Amino acid sequence: MAFALLRNCARSAVPLLERNSSSLAVIAGSGSQTSTILTEKYNGENLITKTQINFVSTNVRKYSKKSSKPERAYASDSDSDSDDERTEPKNRRPQRKERGNTEFWRRKMRTLHGLLDVNKDGVISYDDFQLLTQKFKSLGHLNDQAKAEFRDIMKRTWTEQWGEITPYNLVTVEQYLADMHHVVNDKDLRKKVHRFLPYLYKAVDKDHSGSISLAEFKLFFRCLGLTEENAAVSFAVIDKNGDGQITLDEFIKLGRDFLLTENEDNVSKLFWGPLVEH
Repeated sequence: MAFALLRNCARSAVPLLERNSSSLAVIAGSGSQTSTILTEKYNGENLITKTQINFVSTNVRKYSKKSSKPERAYASDSDSDSDDERTEPKNRRPQRKERGNTEFWRRKMRTLHGLLDVNKDGVISYDDFQLLTQKFKSLGHLNDQAKAEFRDIMKRTWTEQWGEITPYNLVTVEQYLADMHHVVNDKDLRKKVHRFLPYLYKAVDKDHSGSISLAEFKLFFRCLGLTEENAAVSFAVIDKNGDGQITLDEFIKLGRDFLLTENEDNVSKLFWGPLVEH
């Protein structure tokens, strides 16, 4: 009688397990290992001896080879000086070449130091910044509002880069090189390195046409203490399309490239006149 009860229980369990295993096979989906039920015959009846159910998730997440974290796309920063620093982790980011280490770049910075040293005493002081501002204000064509803005931007440039305004805050050539090396290697400072250039442009754009001619570029060089012959040579080189005009965008890009690029073939090398020899 006990055997009969066992047999009846087994008989009723088979259809139920078969239905369950069928449902599990559907859930597992295409490509997964479906559930199997192993049975043995006993007196013409199917008896359950073992069940084996394997699950394979169809919701598979893609993983990188080197990490247990999901892969994701990395977007490069957009920077107008072609600075393609990536936002990848440091251990994956390629090492960027440090700027400002070539003798050509240092020669350009020494050239600019000489122009900013308006009184030619060998160092840059805030007095030099005031003298340069006054030259552009007096020789140029800025209205009163533009003059005030120009004065303020030159003052802010000094204080942010060299600190307090005192007669004892003097910037030597070597200090200027070190300071500019820091500027060109700092992303935030690079974005501000050209902010005084539009005021130089406005000062020499006599007719406010939005572009400057050779005659107006000569005024720019005169404000810097350079000759008209220097201006003619530089203008012929930097006016790449030969239309005899330099737009504001071109002017700013040339001035900024002078500070940032180390490519000796870039025409911006003559933006501030002839380079010093050493």
